[in-house]
Amino acid sequence: MQEASKKEAQRIGIGMVLGLALGLILYFTGFGHVVDFIKPVGDIFISLLKMVIIPLVFSSIFMAMYHLGTPESLGKMGTKAVGYYFITTAIAVFVGIIWVNIINPGVGADLGNAGLGALSEGMQDKVGANSNGWGALFNAIKEVILNAVPKNPVQAMAEGQILQVIVFSILFGMVALYVPKDSEPMVKLIGSLEKMSLFLTHGIMKFAPIGIFVLMTGVLAKSGFGAIISLSKYMATVILGLGTHAIVLLFIASWKAKKSPMFIIRGIGPALVTAFSTASSAATLPITMANVEENLGVRKDTAKFVLPLGATINMDGTALYESVAAIFIAQAYGIHLGVTQQLIIFLTASLAAIGAAAIPGAGLITMSIVLSAVGLPIEGIGLILAVDRVLDMFRTTVNVFGDSVGTVVVDSMLSSDDLKVDTDSSVNS
Repeated sequence: MQEASKKEAQRIGIGMVLGLALGLILYFTGFGHVVDFIKPVGDIFISLLKMVIIPLVFSSIFMAMYHLGTPESLGKMGTKAVGYYFITTAIAVFVGIIWVNIINPGVGADLGNAGLGALSEGMQDKVGANSNGWGALFNAIKEVILNAVPKNPVQAMAEGQILQVIVFSILFGMVALYVPKDSEPMVKLIGSLEKMSLFLTHGIMKFAPIGIFVLMTGVLAKSGFGAIISLSKYMATVILGLGTHAIVLLFIASWKAKKSPMFIIRGIGPALVTAFSTASSAATLPITMANVEENLGVRKDTAKFVLPLGATINMDGTALYESVAAIFIAQAYGIHLGVTQQLIIFLTASLAAIGAAAIPGAGLITMSIVLSAVGLPIEGIGLILAVDRVLDMFRTTVNVFGDSVGTVVVDSMLSSDDLKVDTDSSVNS
């Protein structure tokens, strides 16, 4: 499986490079209009991505919540771990939004008008309707919260209301934990849907090298080096955001565990290097568990529960990356995002990260989710994919770092009695 994944990444990389080269050739020779003849191929790829979003989001998030375990086995450890991971993911997205608004990496990028047709109806009017002040912020938060809860989940799925689908999936998955016998047929059905959706996604990803080649060609044939310059600022923004968030997490862990920052970094160094080189949180998990237990002194019961949980629902780096990328794409298209739209990005990026670990090609799929939530043109993915593989190494490292220090923090908050309760509950369930 790892070998197949590596070959797939190589093919996507080749598609990016060839698209980059052809796009620049067409741009400098004045034949940029030629891309109009191959544009339908890229459009089909975008449509395939859109097609799989709803079934994949619903099933993967439902199963992620269901796999947390029984309500009893969650206990104090589960409550604290989930609470901590949700808070740090939210912090990561917030940090990303702050940096991308300060640096504005997409401002001035010339991407033409490609993809603007994908804007949801009325989006152009809504994005400019933002006003300043606490009243506007309160109204924006109220609007987002009210709109996040679906009146009709089926309608939300049909209309592609991603945030509503995510909220429904989380609540539906949590309910399944409390009625395990009654929910068993539904869990099997949604579990099958998840496997089928993942298989379909894997099939779509086989088409990705061609689709990405066309998208890259189309973007660069009309923007030339202007896009590359913008991408360098974009990369710097993502890496700066990831670094800032990692420092915040490090000092939280150092404070709670009463251990020096360098002690923590040295302790999980092997896991971080592995994460960076493989760009896979799952492949790094055994090393991460060994590092936190043997080097950082985390109790085995805590590590066995909290780390796999983190690998499932804690994707700080991915969530931060998605928020930065979404706002970068908006800036590149000259679309001003108001408070409401950025709050939607904040919530969607935080929640979409829950199911990201189970999705092959997560950068493509989850980015489509965040962009769709605010009606931004998904075609903008073609631009950021040029550096996605490199940034994937950085964000995976932060994901693993967040899991590791999260385990240290949760372990420091638990007493021996708490661990006994959780262990006993798990055995009896």
